[in-house]
This record gives sequence, structure tokens and C-alpha cells, in this order.
Amino acid sequence: MATPIWFLVLSILFISASATANVQNKVTDNPADQLVALINSNRTASKSSSLYSNQGLACIALQYIKAYQGDCSVVGGVDAKKPNESQFTETFAPTCGVEASTLTPITGRLLGCQSKYAKPSEAFSEILMKNDKSLEIVHNKNHTEVGAAVSGSDGGGPYFWCVLFSNGKSNHSFVPEEGVAKISRPGCFSGANDQCSGAPALSQTPHLLPIAVGALIALVCAFRI
Repeated sequence: MATPIWFLVLSILFISASATANVQNKVTDNPADQLVALINSNRTASKSSSLYSNQGLACIALQYIKAYQGDCSVVGGVDAKKPNESQFTETFAPTCGVEASTLTPITGRLLGCQSKYAKPSEAFSEILMKNDKSLEIVHNKNHTEVGAAVSGSDGGGPYFWCVLFSNGKSNHSFVPEEGVAKISRPGCFSGANDQCSGAPALSQTPHLLPIAVGALIALVCAFRI
């Protein structure tokens, strides 16, 4: 007995809907977004204002990490280094597709690195919050927006965590040229509505919907023959 076409149609739509739901669930697991949530919770607990999660600034934070080229030894301590300011306009912004004219001053930076991956809560309390100065940066009243990023080196350790703060106006600073900051791998950044992975390859899950639609069309055509 042939399977009714309506049953096949519903099955395909169910699979597609389930795949979409799984993608949305994974997006909420973005550790950079979780880090921003922890920072805002910490600020509001001390009666400071919550900060706007700016994806353009967060993408800049990811490029900031990549400028270290996996060298964890120059993060913190007497040998601490940081990328040149010129790299923001010359490299970071173009790579993210952020309009250079919308860059605003960085009012605070937090950077940490270790060989093993840490959960956002551990990264916040054990890697980034090492002293009173770090706490002062988090609670600085001059900040209005925040962007966070996390990345390994080619999908593995060492793992870098970076948070950049700015005093720009929401939706007017670190503005992506096409409305969405460019995704680059490995690593992820906050506010991107993107599945986060340290791996360089993107998941193929988001493409299941077009496949399902194509399969549906093929089925309809087959039953008409």
C-alpha cells in the first residue's frame, strides 16, 4: 500500500521544524552571549546599568583575540602585550564588515587565556576577574555597550576570552555595513545569533530547511507522474 502524500509532507515539515528548533536551542548556548549575561547580571546586582550587547563590537573582540596568533604567554603579566590601536581601523573593522566611521572609543578591556576550555561562569570568575582592577572595569559607569568573544587556536587550545566595552550609542556605533557582522572561524562572538563553535567549519544544520523544501517538491512531482 502506497504511503499517502500528506503523511510524507507532514513528516518532512516535522523534521524541518525540529531542525530549526535545535538550531535555535544551540544559539542560546553561545558562551560569548552567556558571558555578556554574566557581566550584566553582575552590574545590575550592584545597581549599575545593563549594557547593550553590540555584535559589531563583539566581532572586533574576536579579531582582537586573533591578533595574538595563539600566543598565550603575552596575555597578562610583565610580558603583556596588546594589538596596536591602528589595527582597529585597518584590520579588525574591515574583517568584521564594520563601518570604520562608526568606531567609538574602547572604554575597557578584559582578556584572559588558558590551555583548557572553561565554561563562561568559570571564565568570568577565574580567568577574567583576577583582581580589583578587573572588577572596576566591569562596573565602570562610562560603559554603555559590550561585546564578548571566545576562541581557541584552530579549534583547540589555548583558549582566549575577550570582552570589550565602549561608550557608544546603541545601533550607532560599530555598525556592520550589511546589518550583520561577518562570521569568521574559529571562535564566536556575542550578539551574532549564530551557533558557536571553535571548529572552523560551520554546521550544516541550518541548511536542512531548503533541503526539506526541495525534497517536498520532488515528492509532489513524483506523485504526479
